[in-house]
Amino acid sequence: MELKAIRLEIPDGGGNLIVGQSHFIKTVEDIYEAMVNTAPHMKFGIAFNEASGPCLTRVDGNDDGLKEMAARNATAIGAGHIFVVTMRDGFPINVLGRIKDVPEVCGIFCATANPVEVIVAETEQGRGIVGLVDGSSPKGVETETDVEARRGFLRKIGYKR
Repeated sequence: MELKAIRLEIPDGGGNLIVGQSHFIKTVEDIYEAMVNTAPHMKFGIAFNEASGPCLTRVDGNDDGLKEMAARNATAIGAGHIFVVTMRDGFPINVLGRIKDVPEVCGIFCATANPVEVIVAETEQGRGIVGLVDGSSPKGVETETDVEARRGFLRKIGYKR
């Protein structure tokens, strides 16, 4: 077995991505519906790697550039039954609940705007996600000034009053 770290592309300009695991060919269509029914203004691309049959990367979305980025990320990971959502004009928190409710979604590995590396195990059979490195390691515990800055940021972006 060989372990590899795969750096993913994050959309420029405040974009985010979600990486998860699913189990059925209709994943791209169902996640598409979850996204547009929850946040119709959001721009996104979805890619899902099949694990049997033709083993294709299935792609959908409402933005060609984000669809291409999602496909590049999914094929770089190369593991079966995983999906990648790339997005702009919204945040993962807007859609994560709906994505988790998609019947074929097994779990979410990450939802982030940070630099992210996917740790992949490769065997003779194929690849699987072992885990992810999302952003940087903590540099300390927040101070009162940091608490005020966090609360101010949440209000600035509209998540608190």
